[in-house]
Amino acid sequence: MDIVEKAPAKINLTLNVIDKRADGFHEMRMVMTSIDLADHLTFTERNDSKITLSSNTAFMPLNKKNIVYQAARILKEKFDVQSGVNIVIDKQIPIAAGLGGGSSDAAATLRGLNRLWELNLNLEELAVIGEELGSDVPFCIYNKTAYATGRGEVINLIKEVPQCWVILVKPPKGISSWTVFGELDLKEIPQYDYHKMIEAINLNDYDGMVQHAGNALEDISIRQQPDIKMIKEKMKKFGADIAVMSGTGPTVYGLTQQYSKALRIVNGLKGFCKEVYLVRTLK
Repeated sequence: MDIVEKAPAKINLTLNVIDKRADGFHEMRMVMTSIDLADHLTFTERNDSKITLSSNTAFMPLNKKNIVYQAARILKEKFDVQSGVNIVIDKQIPIAAGLGGGSSDAAATLRGLNRLWELNLNLEELAVIGEELGSDVPFCIYNKTAYATGRGEVINLIKEVPQCWVILVKPPKGISSWTVFGELDLKEIPQYDYHKMIEAINLNDYDGMVQHAGNALEDISIRQQPDIKMIKEKMKKFGADIAVMSGTGPTVYGLTQQYSKALRIVNGLKGFCKEVYLVRTLK
């Protein structure tokens, strides 16, 4: 029997960096939500103990370096699973884009293998295991809207965001998150009011959500990838209510509640970037 898991992308509605921690990570305050751009992973049990990966893209390793492989290995070792698994990754989320594609694939692997191997773990237990793989993996276990603290692994679920269209634009050149955090000066970055963002979401207040959205890492990423600034300017010019970078970039998202406006923004941006997506926030 095949098990199929959806692995949705995420966007950061607010991203604040509070402090540098003793463990080398940064203390974060983020409001994130899942969107309906997704990879799909198919899991098929093997008679031997091997973990194999295949995919529709050649732009990622299909070996032990892949976070999907690492997620499978962690579950297999923790629970002494004897059988192996073939994992097929249908990749639709851009790679190295700030959209959490790798983390979401890892989370989908934990959920999928939990079902395939009948481990009977709940989401909270899977999220704890996900912390070993990466800071965004616990959020991606739930695929909802959440306020994340710590290095991003402490998840507090909140209400769904007001429904809206999400326009995504990814420049051709990716950005390494390590290089962005390496340039970070806590005295220079802006702060965004995540308390008011959470309040707006709880009130289903789209205008309030737009007003308080922002990413403290944007200026650093723009220095590495100036196209981010150009895309933000074009997105606002074509009518987006807001244009914000997600994660460490380079993807920029715009929001609108009007489908006709969303189409106009998409058509306007296709002249500047090849990778333009129109999706919804995920219910």
